[in-house]
Amino acid sequence: MLSMTDVLEAALPMLATEGVARLGTLLSPEDCRALQAVYDEPARFRSRVVMARHGFGQGEYQYFAYPLPDPVQALRARLYERLVPIANRWAEALGQARRFPASLAAFTAECHAAGQMRPTPLLLRYRAGDYNCLHQDLYGEQVFPIQVVVALSDPADYDGGAFVLVEQRPRRQSRAEALSLAQGEALAFAVRERPVQGTRGVYRVQMKHGVGTVTRGARLTLGLIFHDAQ
Repeated sequence: MLSMTDVLEAALPMLATEGVARLGTLLSPEDCRALQAVYDEPARFRSRVVMARHGFGQGEYQYFAYPLPDPVQALRARLYERLVPIANRWAEALGQARRFPASLAAFTAECHAAGQMRPTPLLLRYRAGDYNCLHQDLYGEQVFPIQVVVALSDPADYDGGAFVLVEQRPRRQSRAEALSLAQGEALAFAVRERPVQGTRGVYRVQMKHGVGTVTRGARLTLGLIFHDAQ
């Protein structure tokens, strides 16, 4: 298996230009099964959301409580450090004064100073008939512009459930992608918007993501959002 450094070096140029990139396999099957088992340990989570109650879709997810499980915390911190240069280039291209600190710990401190103190990494569980509507994961004024999803389930264990990413382009029709991930494979994508170079300069492209309907079995996913919530 390639190291995280190797896969990220290969993938990050595509993220910078396309707003989405496969990051390769970052978790082993054993790691994936261990995290799936955590879903049934309610003490590890701060809240559980049943999507149908809020019009978000079908299925459910749980936000981890602090302290995060060690594998989740370690992966989140390492990914942040590799993604922050792109986040800062995007901010500069969009004319934003905001610059993100080099470490996740420093950024988390900024979130907490702004009143965003609740952790946002989560586990999502979909069963047959479940889906997730298109949305953006925004939890306050502090927003890190990139997030990561990691597939925990073996694709042989379910059908459907593609990850859907929609790019809403100014004065043009929206473009959608449906992506399937191998067990342990990670995908990085824009949280809300990204800069695109046009013939008349840089413009903003809005991004939304969701999950297609699962038609058989169960699909579990780890979501890594880098800004905390109010």
